[in-house]
Amino acid sequence: MNGRGAGFKRWMGHLLCLSLAVVVLSGCAESGSTAGEGASGPEQLRVTATIGMIADAAREIGGDAAKVTGLMGPGVDPHLYKASQGDIRKLEEADIILYGGLHLEGKMTDILEKMGEGRTVKAVTDDIPEERLRKSGDGVYDPHVWFDVGLWMIAAETIRDTLIEYDPSRKAEYEERAESYLKQLEELDRYAAEQIASIPEAGRVLVTAHDAFGYFGAAYGIEVVGLQGISTASEYGAKDVADLRDMLVQRQIKAVFVESSVPKKSIEAVLEGARRQGHEVRIGGELFSDAMGSEGTEEGTYIGMVRHNVDTIVQALR
Repeated sequence: MNGRGAGFKRWMGHLLCLSLAVVVLSGCAESGSTAGEGASGPEQLRVTATIGMIADAAREIGGDAAKVTGLMGPGVDPHLYKASQGDIRKLEEADIILYGGLHLEGKMTDILEKMGEGRTVKAVTDDIPEERLRKSGDGVYDPHVWFDVGLWMIAAETIRDTLIEYDPSRKAEYEERAESYLKQLEELDRYAAEQIASIPEAGRVLVTAHDAFGYFGAAYGIEVVGLQGISTASEYGAKDVADLRDMLVQRQIKAVFVESSVPKKSIEAVLEGARRQGHEVRIGGELFSDAMGSEGTEEGTYIGMVRHNVDTIVQALR
């Protein structure tokens, strides 16, 4: 073979090798990991939520796609909560931070808002129409929106939309799980309305340690009276105790309720005052207000917590 033929053969050999390399690299690109994915598929979203109710909704909607961490466990009062160094680390490691808003988290609010400058931070109450929010006498919005299941459905949709915005690749998954969860909430809303309506109208008075159940009362037609204001950070005094005591005696209220996240001593002082005036008032049961029950129990989920509260109230007042 002359030199020209040998050169042509070498050139064809190089071209064949280059073609094979392109095919191999293309195959690796198709079968290998993409940005944000592990060997077995997309990585879990890291979601940190402040209170249990938000964490539970995020788990329902996120499913296996989200690893949800809650900061405040059973019996924890978010109004008085102070973030620890461990909490700050959980917040800093999160892809998404979900919180209540409307100053529910008290002193933590400034930390959460500052973190929003560098990551996805969302208040789940942001999309609730202002006209549907309750205001206290001093013009502060009531943050306990989860006690109106209809409003909590809006919060759930906000959680869904936040997950989709951050992780659009799993949009269909989040939408499907959210649709299923919202149907469960619709059933819960009907259940609460039907059960509270079964209490004789004159006896539909819910007396608790602090004014956490205003949305519940407005949604399901029961009068709500709290010893303290919307936030447990507000102090109650002798006059507050005396006023509530007198109301119990005058209206012959038979039962009041304690809360899992509020010390019982506040309500016990009222009961003792009524007893001295010859009116015996019993504790109708423990309600979950600012925190859910223990993990692994029915009350450790939002739906289970609301059902527990409804059933406890109905059994005591009906």
